[in-house]
Order: sequence, then C-alpha cells, then structure tokens
Amino acid sequence: MRKLVADCIYPITSEPIFNGMLVLSDTGVVLSVLKEDEWDRNELGIEYFAGSLCPGFVNAHCHLELSHLRGHVAKSRGLVSFIKQVQSLRNGFELEVILDAMQRADKMMYDAGIVAVGDVVNSAVSRAVKLTSSIYYHSFVELFGFLPERAQAIFDVGVEVGQALSPLSYSMTAHAPYSVSEELFNLINNGLNGIDGLLSIHNQETAQENLFFQNREGDFLNLYDFFGIDVSFFKASGKSSLQTYLPYLSSSTKLLLVHNTFTSNEDISFAERAFDQLFWALCPKANLYIENRLPDIDLLRASKVKLVLGTDSLASNGTLSIWDEIVAIRNAYAHVPLSELLCWATLNGADFLGLSNRLGSFDGGKQPGVVCIQWDERCVKRII
Repeated sequence: MRKLVADCIYPITSEPIFNGMLVLSDTGVVLSVLKEDEWDRNELGIEYFAGSLCPGFVNAHCHLELSHLRGHVAKSRGLVSFIKQVQSLRNGFELEVILDAMQRADKMMYDAGIVAVGDVVNSAVSRAVKLTSSIYYHSFVELFGFLPERAQAIFDVGVEVGQALSPLSYSMTAHAPYSVSEELFNLINNGLNGIDGLLSIHNQETAQENLFFQNREGDFLNLYDFFGIDVSFFKASGKSSLQTYLPYLSSSTKLLLVHNTFTSNEDISFAERAFDQLFWALCPKANLYIENRLPDIDLLRASKVKLVLGTDSLASNGTLSIWDEIVAIRNAYAHVPLSELLCWATLNGADFLGLSNRLGSFDGGKQPGVVCIQWDERCVKRII
C-alpha cells in the first residue's frame, strides 16, 4: 500500500482536497482519497509531495509517426505550407531513425505523466513501439483521398494497415474535410471498427478550410495543384467545412473534432445538435506553431462542449506534454480554473477513448496513474 500526501489532490470527479492523502494499492489501484482530518500524520509510510497530485494525463491527439520531424518544419507559415513540408520530408529518413524517434517520443510522454494516447497513423510502423510501451494507445488509421473514384482503394489500404496493427486497438478515421471525399467519408462511416467506432478528424485548423468550402477559393487550390490533384469536379457548398461534411456521418458516431481554431458559434451549435457523443480537442502549442493562433476557448467553454487536450506531433511541437499544453492555455486564458483544465486533460480524454472505467480520476477501483504538478518548477513529475 502507498500513502501519498500533497498540498492539493485533484480527484477530478470531486472538488480539490488540500493536504489530503491518496491511498493506493501496491499496483496503483485507488483505494481511497482522504481529507486532511481523515488521516494521521503519525502514520508510517507516508510519502509527502510538494505540489498537487492529479491522475495520469490522456493525450487525445498525437502523431507518433512524425516524431522524427522535430525541428525540421518551419513555424508560422500556415497549415498549407505545413502540410507541404511534412509530406515532402516525412519519407526522407531511414527506418531506424524513425523508430528511434518514436521510441524517444513514447518515453517523453511517459515521463510527462501521459497514460493513454489517441494516435493518428498512416502505416503500421509504430506497432513495435506501442506493443512494448507502458502507455495505452488507440490508433486512428488516417485515410486521405479527395478524388471520389479512389475512395474504395484507399479504404482497402486502410483496412490492411489496421490489420497489421493487431492486436493493438484501432479504428479507421478521416484526415480532414479537404482531403476526404464524400464517398470515402461514407465508407469510413459504414466501416468503423475498434472501440465504439471511434472517429477523429482535423477540423477547421485554418481559415482557408472554410474559404474553400464556402467559395472554392484560397490556398487549398494551390495545395491540390502541388499534389497534382484535379478538383475541377468540386462545387462549393456555401457553408463552413464543418456544416458541409458532418451530415456524411452517423449521429451515433463517437466523434473527436481536433483543433477547431476557426470554428464559429454557429458551427458549434450545428455539431452539438447533430451528435450524441461529441468531443472537441485542443492542441494549443501546435496551433501556435502552425497558424500562430489559438481557438476561441471561451466560446467553446460557454457552449459547454466536452473538451479534451492533445499535443499533435513533434513536427508541430517541441514537446509531447499535456502539462505544457495546459500552460499554453493558461498563458492566454488565465481565468480558466486549473481543476477544469485537468478534467479536460484526464477524465474527458479517458471518456473519449472508452477508458473512463479505469483512467481519468481518483475514484475507487481505478488505476489512473499519478502525476505531481510542481508549481515552483512549472513542470510535472510522474509518480506512478
């Protein structure tokens, strides 16, 4: 048994407890959380921590495969430039370099207190790292294909990637509305597999995305030219990207919308009406790296949507630390309570991945891991 005492304990599903004690089994299962007057300072075996204790973090959106691109992609040039750079660079490395970068990134996340990851993949190259990791991974097999006639062939390749990841948890997913045809959306929607048919999609990361769907204008036309894709068939819907593609998906889909940097109040209302299990991921450091802009977090909070946190990739971020994402949010939105941010970083992410029965809070019987937030160093330390 372990008895952990800290200045503050965040159980997540209840109010913070100051000078409380977290009691765990030897295997890290939560036995109880005691208030200051419910434990004796003369007890043997107490471990004291300066700072606050919270459950292990959930990284709801990551690209482990891109870890070898750390420091190779230029900042603040916008999403279209970022995509061009990534696609031009990602395959120019030896497999050994890619695997080593993923291994180090996995350790980076573990040391930063991350216990579960929603990871976007384009191949099965991360399988070996994930099989030996102490972190739980759900892999989103990401499909690209804006040409309708290519939909079935692309989906079939995605199925092969998913099968190659076995026995790891995975599901098929769409990259983004500007890179997935209606036909491919339909195939993904009808062929969802894995935990509860989880689906994750990059949403409104740039103003250019809405411009393309509303008026068939903007930088994405240049992107299609860059990849040699003829989009003469495409007709603007006159609506935002979100309001254009969400009707392709079943309302029962457990859906994660990622980034949401240019999402309007009307878009939020539209999406929340359309889906029963909808989650919104914030990846603030990546947003600043690529577009030098953050989502309107106050708007999302006012709409009472279920928020989660992600790191995106090392191609767009210097670290894979959920705490660093929290710090980035607090730098711009200092009024958001830490208890609320920690709920996004733990329980909400666990809920999306279908893991809230064992991760995300200090409720009895869970085995969520323990992180110590050390305020004086502005960092976190993994305890369990």
